[in-house]
Amino acid sequence: MIKYFLIILLLSIDIAVAQHIPSTFNLKGERKLNKTLSENPSGNSVSDIITIGDTIWIGSSKGVSLSTDNGTTWQNFYGNTAFGTESISAISYDQGVFWAATAHTVDENGQSLPEGSGLRYTTNNGLTWNSISQPVDNSGDSIVPYGINNLRALPVTVKVQNLIYDIAFTPGTIWIASFAGGLRKSTDMGTTWQRVVIPPDNLNSIKPTDTLDFCLQPVAGKFCSDNNLNYRVFSVISVNDSTLYVGTAGGINKSTDGGISWTKFTHLNEDNPITGNFVVALAYNLVNTKVYVWAATWQAEGSTESYGVSFTNNGGNSWNTSLDKEHVHNFGFKSGDVIAASDDGAFRSSDLGISWILPNSIYDNQTKITLTTSIYYAAASIVIPPSGMSSGINEVWLGSNDGLAKMSEIPGEMWQGKWKIFRSSPSLSLQTQTYAYPNPFSPKQDILKIKYSTGGKSSSVTIRIFDFGMNYVRTVINNAIRGQNSHVVDNFNLQNNGVEDTWDGRDAAGNIVPNGVYFYRIEFDSNNPVFGKILVLQ
Repeated sequence: MIKYFLIILLLSIDIAVAQHIPSTFNLKGERKLNKTLSENPSGNSVSDIITIGDTIWIGSSKGVSLSTDNGTTWQNFYGNTAFGTESISAISYDQGVFWAATAHTVDENGQSLPEGSGLRYTTNNGLTWNSISQPVDNSGDSIVPYGINNLRALPVTVKVQNLIYDIAFTPGTIWIASFAGGLRKSTDMGTTWQRVVIPPDNLNSIKPTDTLDFCLQPVAGKFCSDNNLNYRVFSVISVNDSTLYVGTAGGINKSTDGGISWTKFTHLNEDNPITGNFVVALAYNLVNTKVYVWAATWQAEGSTESYGVSFTNNGGNSWNTSLDKEHVHNFGFKSGDVIAASDDGAFRSSDLGISWILPNSIYDNQTKITLTTSIYYAAASIVIPPSGMSSGINEVWLGSNDGLAKMSEIPGEMWQGKWKIFRSSPSLSLQTQTYAYPNPFSPKQDILKIKYSTGGKSSSVTIRIFDFGMNYVRTVINNAIRGQNSHVVDNFNLQNNGVEDTWDGRDAAGNIVPNGVYFYRIEFDSNNPVFGKILVLQ
């Protein structure tokens, strides 16, 4: 699944080798930090969600978040020894072990580029973490054996542009999909890694008994002239103990013998093909004992390719397509429904991709907060039938670029129920403190959020915007009741609760304001007002 880092392959790969030595961080020494529970996950750009019973794991731009009580409280792993300030590029779960891949950006020759920083895994819900360096090659690792062949392989000795986008498991093996690093596997919990050979661009299948002559590298260079989109890997899933699907910038690769032999599906090599060869996400579900494989297929380099969803129930012999022109990032499932998280919303289908339904406004009835974004990166569900004294759980979870949302859904109804919105923001240390974010703020891209405190009580609040010369621009709210749940985004600190309102960057006439410095004034009942500054920059 794609994780929203800049995807530009570094053409010169010549930085020193890193080691693959796992280390263990015992977080008991950081008990105060890691055992302090929050009412929100740590990051608002939620790239992936995993649910196991009423346990929820979140991967975001600010580390990993865990809830073991169905979202009532969260433990955030960010800013600590295990994760530092790393973003999460992939998460996965297998038989009690949770895995996360991490990354950050670095400056290279005036460009901001992604750099992988390895993997972390825990076997005890985050009490301790094992850390693994980003897999790289030694400079002399230029030959990869494959069956009767010894294939040339460009040593990937750097972490820049080498980050992990997806993780999958088969018995005894962990598989990772990485951009510059390609498809790799480990049979010793990440201590060592092997490169996995999949077809080059000019072949639709390979097996160990074939006589082969090609080079494992994602771009042409001094090492050899091969330029393989199929070695730029973004997604991997296992649908049983031996069957794998791998999505690349060159199509979908399938193995039914544990990653030894491969067949490739592209936009051009089938009668009913995928929409595009750039496969940013793969997922599967079971419908009436049939395996349905779902792929987010984007346009790569072919002029006849397009964006959309491609899916198959016959192992890839033919593909159905849907959601034409939609940029889908990820998939989630609820019973027989599939949810496609995209740039234009969370599309949901209960008839195997024939028709799709978007949710109505995602509005939190308790806090009166609305999730205004249309960009969604992740989806999941929790369905636990009623039993005994338990009423059960029937929920849909959505991860967006602006927070996490949960719907407690009416059984048998699609997108009908009550929403709860989780939005992270720095806490307020004083009742008179306020800030706005994102700041600088672009009205064409974002909604400005203004956070302040009502001191844990209900207050009549007015917020006005002024320009740099203190000329009136807009009244955001006028004598609106805030606090005691209304527009409260964090309520654990009752004395300095966090209340949030928004401004769309428009003046009283509805026009987007020009670039410049603006001020906002917050009035609470008869108390002294507080002020904040906004930089509008488009």
